[in-house]
Amino acid sequence: MYQKYGLKRVFYSAYIPVSDDTRLPALDTKPPLLREHRLYQADWLLRFYQFRADEILDKDNQNFNPYLDPKCNWAVQHYGLFPVDINRAPFEMLLRVPGIGPKSARRIREARRLSDLGLDELKRMGVVLKRAQYFITCRGFSGAHPGRGSAGRERITRALIDPNVFSAGAEQLSLFAPPAVDRLVAQGVPPRAAQRMVREEAVQCLARAL
Repeated sequence: MYQKYGLKRVFYSAYIPVSDDTRLPALDTKPPLLREHRLYQADWLLRFYQFRADEILDKDNQNFNPYLDPKCNWAVQHYGLFPVDINRAPFEMLLRVPGIGPKSARRIREARRLSDLGLDELKRMGVVLKRAQYFITCRGFSGAHPGRGSAGRERITRALIDPNVFSAGAEQLSLFAPPAVDRLVAQGVPPRAAQRMVREEAVQCLARAL
């Protein structure tokens, strides 16, 4: 829509049933807010991170990952391209590092012209090192080493998993809770326990993809 119609901004809204029709979802169906959330995140990647649409979803991957935002999902699927050297990587590659946004990437591009950057400088520039550390190298830092085997891969996925999905307390589910959490709650599992169970299963599943 941005390319074909020259639109400046696209807005998305989760489907909310308003008519009682057997051909449509039931009126008590929860709106898919997680998908709406992912659409806005993907839109942001197209507008500000130089992603192409087919890098986010394609014919083989037609649904968003419920546990990772689209940028982190891309990074996991292309883990072999990392780590990148912050002081040498092209600007477009900086934009693809989890934990680095457009503003931080521009600051890095400008500052590294004067001197090589280390972790302290990156932190001051707004880089989220909790995520970025597994995908970068810089002055005095050769990349975080999460450990060998499944434990190391799980440590990375715990740093990347979308906090919005599991952010609610015991009395209220997150608005973006994945369907698996809803199903467990419907079976009588307490919300916080359901979130913990699904989170652990998601971590293990995502770790196997690394």
